Amino acid sequence: MTMIRSRHIFVDTNVLTYAPVDATPFHREARVLLDKLWDDDVLLYISHQVIREYIANATRPQTYSPPIPMDIVLEQVEDFRKSFFILPDSAVVLAHFIDLVRKVAVGGKSVHDTNIVATMLANDIDTLLTHNVKDFDRYLGYLQVMPLIKKGQ
Repeated sequence: MTMIRSRHIFVDTNVLTYAPVDATPFHREARVLLDKLWDDDVLLYISHQVIREYIANATRPQTYSPPIPMDIVLEQVEDFRKSFFILPDSAVVLAHFIDLVRKVAVGGKSVHDTNIVATMLANDIDTLLTHNVKDFDRYLGYLQVMPLIKKGQ
C-alpha cells in the first residue's frame, strides 16, 4: 500500500469496531494506523451514522467477543467524540446522497456506504480509511481508499 498523504480522512465503522477491542481480528492494525495518523496531525472524521453503526456492532454478539455492555460502549463513543471530528447528516449530505444514488448502482446494505460517500463529498473529504475496500470500488471516481491492511499482509 502506498501511504495516502491526505490531511483529512474519513474513518469507516469497521476501523472503529476494531480499534478499541483487543479481541477484534484487526485491533492492532487499527490502533497502530490511527495512532500514526494522529501523530502525523491528520484530521480524522466520522459521522453520526458511523457512531450508530458502531453501537449496533459493539452491542451484538461477534465471533470474537460477546456483546459489549452499553455503559462501556457509551464511554467508547465519548472517546470518539474527543478524538474525531463528527460530521452530522444534513440537507447537503442528502443532496449528495440522492445524486450518487442516481449515478451509481446501489441498493440494500450498500446504501449505508453511499451515505458515507455523500457525507465525505458534502464536507470536501476525499480519503476513506476502511477495511472493506471492495465495498467502495463503485465510488472510486469520487474518493480514494486507504486500506486498513496492506495486500498480502
